[in-house]
Amino acid sequence: MWHRWSIARRLFLGNLLFTVVLTAAFAAVMVSDAGSRSYEQTRQRMLSVATSMADSPLAVAAAASPDPSAVLQPWARAAMGNAGVDFVTMMSPDGVRWTHPDPARIGGTYSGSIKQAQAGQAFVETTAGTLGPSVRAIVPIKDAAGTVVGMVSAGVTVHNVEVLAAARLPEVLGLAAALLLAGSLAAWTLGRYLKRVTFGWGPAELGQLFAYYESVLHSVREGLVLVDTGGTMVLYNDHAALLLGIDPAASPQLDALDLPGSLRELLRSGRTATDEVHLAGDRLLVVSQRPARAPGSSTPAGTVATFRDHTELTSLAGSLSSTQTLVEALRSQTHEHANRLHAIISLIELDRAGEALDFAAAELSESVRLGGESVGTLDEPFLAALLLGKRAQADERGVRLELTASGTMPPDRLDARDLVTLLGNLVDNAIDAAAGAGGTRGPAGPTVWVDLLVADGALTITVADNGPGLPTTDLDVLGRIGTTGKTSVVPGGRGYGIALIRRATAALGGTIIGENDGGAVMTAVVPLSDAAGPAAAGSPTGTAQATP
Repeated sequence: MWHRWSIARRLFLGNLLFTVVLTAAFAAVMVSDAGSRSYEQTRQRMLSVATSMADSPLAVAAAASPDPSAVLQPWARAAMGNAGVDFVTMMSPDGVRWTHPDPARIGGTYSGSIKQAQAGQAFVETTAGTLGPSVRAIVPIKDAAGTVVGMVSAGVTVHNVEVLAAARLPEVLGLAAALLLAGSLAAWTLGRYLKRVTFGWGPAELGQLFAYYESVLHSVREGLVLVDTGGTMVLYNDHAALLLGIDPAASPQLDALDLPGSLRELLRSGRTATDEVHLAGDRLLVVSQRPARAPGSSTPAGTVATFRDHTELTSLAGSLSSTQTLVEALRSQTHEHANRLHAIISLIELDRAGEALDFAAAELSESVRLGGESVGTLDEPFLAALLLGKRAQADERGVRLELTASGTMPPDRLDARDLVTLLGNLVDNAIDAAAGAGGTRGPAGPTVWVDLLVADGALTITVADNGPGLPTTDLDVLGRIGTTGKTSVVPGGRGYGIALIRRATAALGGTIIGENDGGAVMTAVVPLSDAAGPAAAGSPTGTAQATP
């Protein structure tokens, strides 16, 4: 049964037992010390009584008289009462008693040791005499010449000394009881504290719980981080170290760790977060954070954050988004071409072939011009088709799309899927913002500007609109899944656009910033150096991340 006891109960009983043993030992020492002190004080008192009587002229004169007992017996009995001693025995140098508490014993031989007194030295002993065990002092009586002419023995029985020592016993027991009470109170208080902090669990339960937690921390496939209120990372598991690149030898302080700024801010703030997207190097992490509270407490002791690696999932989502963007662009373009084809057929049916030919030639010229600019600049047919489709899509929503391009991009330097994801989502967001403004911003009505510039070994993509602008230029905030910078969300949209844009930019090894200048302005810079080769091969392993 004892192995089920809590740590608090074990500590209380252990401390109580220790206090009892300590108190008993302390009491025994005090009683022994009190007895020793009583015996020592008794010896000193007996020596003083015997010395004062031996030095008295009466004792010297009586020792020289023919009948010392006649003079000394009354004096000895009076001294016994005055000094509070049990006996005063005065004797000759040979040990023959001159006085005794029992007059019948006068003339008998003294039963104690007298050799030292006969030699002229006073001494104290504890021995058994005619009155029982006693503490006695024997002092020689000397005449003016220093000759021993008699001896004085004064003493008390051992029983009386023990009574004197026992008189201090209540004091000793009271002190021992106070010590026992104080120790028990301290043990009870500490036990209550331990019971509160350990929730009443025993050592075996705590050890088993620790083993379970260790197993979970090392086996779970999500990153787990615990941060206290002082900004110290007190615990993290293996997967968190892998995802965040934490060096085990580094300081656990958040400011000392090499973490992305948005993640450091989130962990330091302690705010509640649900499925927020953060870039960590070339990884896209979905982070949730909750306050850590002890059971029964409302005060947070820190925060616990979980990290899920959505890099591959987001890459697939980007590919799907690219495909959907191209499909939507082609659908809009097909719808626009169908309308124009109907117009041409109607003109021919109305026997107005010349006008039909002029209409078709003008449309063909515009398409060739736009397509030629895109293809000539980017040498990427997917982007050319995307921009042509986006133009048709913008026309459907009453937004004018203006495209400018300059420079020539070397072929096979960038991954086409990431480029389509990046440019397509930028243009989609701009069209949504401009269309939502209702054509009230500027005389030209809702307008989106797309500029593609290849120069200095980099492709610079600038997409601007005359919509209401970004609610914040912090892309860490706009990039969280479930948030959006649009004033009106398109049905089916969930705010994934910025997250996909930042992921595609990071996969291409580039950077992106957001600004407000009469509307939103998004600028992405993608390097065209050989270092971008891995991205071109479809494996986004670049270490650069999108910066807000």
